[in-house]
Amino acid sequence: MSCCLLEFGRVQELRQVRDFLFPKQYQSGPEEKKTQAENELTWDDSDWGSWENPDSKEDGSQAEEEEQQQSSPWLQDCVLSLSPCSDLLVIAREHKAAFLSAKWRTDESGQEEMALTVSWSGTLSAEEGECISSVICIPLASQKRSSTGRPDWTCIVIGFTSGYVRFYTESGVLLLSQLLHEDPVLRLKCRTYEIPRHPGVTEQHEELSILYPAALVTIDGFSLFQSLRACRNQVARAAAAGSDVIQPPPLAYKKWGLQDMDTITDHCSLGITTLSVFDQMKNASILGGFHASVKGSPPAMSQYITVGGGPYTGFYYAIEGSSQPLLSHVALAVASKLTSALFSAASGWLGWKSKNEEESVQKQKPKVEPATPLPVRFGLPDSRRHGESICLSPCNTMAGVTDDFGRVTLLDVARGITIRMWKGYRDAQLGWVQVSEAFGERDTATSPSMPRRHAQFLVIYAPRRGILEVWGTQHGPRVGAFTVGKHCRMLYAGHRLMGVNSVTSQGWQIHTQQVCLFDPVSGALRAITIPFHLALSDKKSERAKDMHLLRRLTSLLRSREVEPALFESEAQSVLLDIKHPALKKQALESLLSNKNAPVSCLTGVTHALLDSLKEQDPEAVDESLLQFCSSQLKLLQLYKDVQLLHTPDTSPTEPEHLSFSGIEEDLARVRPVLQRYTEMNSRPYVSFAQDSGGPLPVRTFLSQLDWVNGELRVIKQPNTDWTQLGSFLFWGCLSGQSVLQRVCETLQESGISPQQLLSLLLSVWLNREKEILKCSDAVSNLHTLMSTLSSMKGAVEESWDGQCVSPWWQQVRTACVQSESAAAALLAALVSHRVAKSAITKLAESKFQEEWECVSLELEQWVVCIKQLEDVLALQTLLCLPPPQGSTGGAVSRCSVKTLLESGRGGVADCVSKLIFRQGVPPDLLRDILQRRRKNQPTEQPLQQGEEERLEELLECVCQRFPNSLSPDVLFAHCSWEHVVQWNKDPEVGQYLEWSVEFLKMISNPHIQLGISAMMWHTFIVKRFSAAAFLMEKVGKAPKDRLCRRDVGMGDAAVRSFLGSCVQLLQALMEADSGVEDVSAPDVCVEEVWSSAEGPVSIVELAVDQRSVHYPLVQHHCVLASLLHAAMTFSLRLKPLSLFDSKGKNAFFRDLISIQLLPSGDMDPNLVAVRQEFLMNVLTGWVKALAEAEENGVKHSGTEDVWPSVCMELTSLLQVNTDILRRHLVCELYNQGLDLWAEEVMMEVEDKDVLGSQLLVLMGQRLSFSLLHSQSQTKPNMELLARLPPTLCTWLKAMNPSELRCPSVPLSQSSRLINKVIEMLPENHTQYSFALQLLEAVDSLQAEP
Repeated sequence: MSCCLLEFGRVQELRQVRDFLFPKQYQSGPEEKKTQAENELTWDDSDWGSWENPDSKEDGSQAEEEEQQQSSPWLQDCVLSLSPCSDLLVIAREHKAAFLSAKWRTDESGQEEMALTVSWSGTLSAEEGECISSVICIPLASQKRSSTGRPDWTCIVIGFTSGYVRFYTESGVLLLSQLLHEDPVLRLKCRTYEIPRHPGVTEQHEELSILYPAALVTIDGFSLFQSLRACRNQVARAAAAGSDVIQPPPLAYKKWGLQDMDTITDHCSLGITTLSVFDQMKNASILGGFHASVKGSPPAMSQYITVGGGPYTGFYYAIEGSSQPLLSHVALAVASKLTSALFSAASGWLGWKSKNEEESVQKQKPKVEPATPLPVRFGLPDSRRHGESICLSPCNTMAGVTDDFGRVTLLDVARGITIRMWKGYRDAQLGWVQVSEAFGERDTATSPSMPRRHAQFLVIYAPRRGILEVWGTQHGPRVGAFTVGKHCRMLYAGHRLMGVNSVTSQGWQIHTQQVCLFDPVSGALRAITIPFHLALSDKKSERAKDMHLLRRLTSLLRSREVEPALFESEAQSVLLDIKHPALKKQALESLLSNKNAPVSCLTGVTHALLDSLKEQDPEAVDESLLQFCSSQLKLLQLYKDVQLLHTPDTSPTEPEHLSFSGIEEDLARVRPVLQRYTEMNSRPYVSFAQDSGGPLPVRTFLSQLDWVNGELRVIKQPNTDWTQLGSFLFWGCLSGQSVLQRVCETLQESGISPQQLLSLLLSVWLNREKEILKCSDAVSNLHTLMSTLSSMKGAVEESWDGQCVSPWWQQVRTACVQSESAAAALLAALVSHRVAKSAITKLAESKFQEEWECVSLELEQWVVCIKQLEDVLALQTLLCLPPPQGSTGGAVSRCSVKTLLESGRGGVADCVSKLIFRQGVPPDLLRDILQRRRKNQPTEQPLQQGEEERLEELLECVCQRFPNSLSPDVLFAHCSWEHVVQWNKDPEVGQYLEWSVEFLKMISNPHIQLGISAMMWHTFIVKRFSAAAFLMEKVGKAPKDRLCRRDVGMGDAAVRSFLGSCVQLLQALMEADSGVEDVSAPDVCVEEVWSSAEGPVSIVELAVDQRSVHYPLVQHHCVLASLLHAAMTFSLRLKPLSLFDSKGKNAFFRDLISIQLLPSGDMDPNLVAVRQEFLMNVLTGWVKALAEAEENGVKHSGTEDVWPSVCMELTSLLQVNTDILRRHLVCELYNQGLDLWAEEVMMEVEDKDVLGSQLLVLMGQRLSFSLLHSQSQTKPNMELLARLPPTLCTWLKAMNPSELRCPSVPLSQSSRLINKVIEMLPENHTQYSFALQLLEAVDSLQAEP
């Protein structure tokens, strides 16, 4: 029980605050980082985030630089103030300030902790060139009767170098602005109400004191409290009414002109003091001489102490009534304008005046009242010493002063003398801690009626040494020292809540921090806790002696090389010498919790202490200590008895033969699933030394059991602790190493209730599943234990008749249902079911004496529970399948009956879909597995690996147990959703989305298919789809990888796959919408034993409840998706939105269920021409890709051959002539030398004449290349060219074969082409003769050898 420094909160976003207050000094990166930091302070976060290289900022050099900046003394250059309630921190520098408010959050261990986060930041200066010089936070008490002492709100008072004092709310709203003096504000201090400690102490009034270089202004606390409340209410009403003018009430204040001191740096106000008659006569004699007159009653005076120079410390006394209170004029800056950061940001809902009116008002300054002269009464002169700060104690009797010599001086403020001085504390920071004496700490026999005592401790923080010290006053020793950082700040408010009085404070529990240490490196806020007994000397405190003995025992417990006998004697001696009952109990608890103390030593010491207590006077013995010793002694004896029972017994024992009627049949039924589950869980795993089943330490045993009202109870702890205690008590019985009957008798005699013994038994059974499955006799031993425990007194109610649910067996079912150890839970349920059935049968026989078959509600509950556990065991066996090597699947998921019931109707399908994703099962394989299951057909084709065979076998077993929850449509829907969720997490893997759409297409019910596709679209797809469209519209072509990652969040290859999946998704959505009217909506049902499932709505239920989509709007988006996919596939130039008119553009990216105005009628010919050109470019790109694939010998996939049909389908939607595209495709295929592909497409062309003319030109280019441009020109070719008609020869010479992408084509293909042309051209065609001549020329070339 010594001083401790405890962390009670942490300041978040400290780096942003530093960058905001020091924008140039701590700027470590380009201009973007500065902008980003400012954006973080203004909370303008975007939903998109940054797509570009998020990990690039985290390198080693930058981390070191950031750590160095955090540890730099930047906080020493700021003005800080912490609210006494620790819920608001203000950090200010120059003209900027940041307000940090408290928020409670849960850390990783589940405990709540307080964090201070930035709630407002901005610029506070209103006058040109003024800076913040002092800050104070004053919490204002609530006036409601139901208040318990927490503040209603906190006012931030800020003093400026211009002389202004402004009052703000926690959100930065300016309430009041006063110019009370035209010099810089040096220090703001507040004095609040304190409950009088003694009846004769004068009740002090609340006030706010403002120190200027030569003046001191004191504002009455009651007047300030009422003015601030009124201003806050007026601001709220003005904001609601849209006005910006308020009329603040006047403040009552006094202004003193401090005289006879050269410089003043700090002050403190002691309030109103009244001198005693003797002091009054002494002062009158000193000041007035021998003949001075003395008034009848001593006058009331306000006392002020200042520090500075010339003199070093000054004492001022202002007699009450010597100066009338002044009423402040209405502050013009507030009456005309609410100039605050909040109002400037919310200019949309506050009306502002014109700029000229603002300037004219701001130029006017309020009237400054003159100060009343106040001479110094006396001081402590020291010409070389200069005081820096003064800190008044909470009881107003002492004050600590720091100076420029590195000294800390302790003043007696009543006598005006120095009573103590410390050296070596340069730049010290001071604070006070007042500690009250706790009830029961003082010996009531010596001072029964004395009031509670209070102790004052001075806290000194020396930043140059990085040490925090606690000193007892007035001449006490150093009672605590802590090594802290050198850049910390000690925050000491010196006041509490304002607005409290003797009436309103009754019943309040005002909790405020007195001294707080703020570490800017870690952001931790630490409070100092000091026990009261440290203020007492050894001569006056028996407790100090007891503390010395306690420390001696602690050092003894830490030593490891002490012999057991010596250890026991020393511990016993210390415990008997301690007088205080609380410390005696603490010492015994420390001894019992020691891990090195043997059981015999603990038993001997506890027994000796108990005997010594029994020998004392019963009235003088602490009853709680006596009960504690007695209970711990019983626990130690129980520990020894159980430990003795689990030791190997060599005496011969007869084996017990118990009847297990029905259990063998149950085990035979579930044995196949148990074997598969055991195989899945038999993989090697890592175990740690502390996890091994060693003997339970005695301290753990004692910490988990406690005596309550004569009954031994197990203290509730996490499952691991229950497992340790349960293993200590029952594992020997379950494994067959101990005698079951003797262990049960010992535990029954110990006083532990049967219900808690049952909980311990189930805990060890369910948490040590692997060992249980390896033990062959574990089930029979469990049966014996269950039978014995259920037969104990108090286990099963005597009034239980089997027709109602027994709490005893319900406890077993609850534990099994909540456990994730599926096999152990099922075995426990089977055993308990048989035990319960046997008990019910015996009960029925004793009542009816007839051979009736017993039917009870209890057995029905067991049947349902066992069926559920069998289903969960099959499902868990499937989930234990290891993921393939190199897969992205996470850890094996565990499930229980409770989790499945709480996960709703789709919980089973959700678990299986996650497994299918983790295993990487393709959609086609899953469909084949389900089809074979429905048809009961064997595997037609052998699978490649044994893992797939095992997956099919386990999946078939689970589907048989869940025929409704895992119907094909439900499973496909969940698989589709799971894959799209995983794709959204990692968009670069386009296969996830492709498989999701494939699973979607496999859904046979159009209602489910429509709902799933619509939810996928508006949840995951449309945001990225619109980003891709806008990006391509911006760049006018297929964007590169960098742009795709920045705007869409994935690379260009992933965007190509994504757009293709979008087309497939929208097509599936249209097909489902078309078939909805023909099929009724399905009923989402589950198995009978799982009908009580409650939880979130399943995906299928959400899909069925989706509204129908607007088919033309979906088709409109599908056209856009096809265009984007084509542009990305063939790297074409395209502005996709430019292909649509204004109606079409406005309809994009709207909700698919909305009715939008879509394009209708004839389209603009120029727009149609642009569309036609793009579709032609798509066909050209497809022909090129087809030719490259054939040249490289790559087999062309069927999915890539759909582009011609896609383009033809788009022609009707884009109002483009289909025949023009077909003719273009035929020409492109012939141009590429793909004559067979061209002949297939040629059959669908309608206008043969135009196509014939186009192909005739292409044939002329081929023949021109063969005759004129070929490198191997032969003499026969020249002779043939000479025999041609002049017109044809001239025409061939005019051809440009360079336009052909494949000019060297076999003559046989050219001959077939010219024959096709002759067939298409009519005989009266103008070019028919050219065709015949070309045919003759080709035949002549073919005839050449």
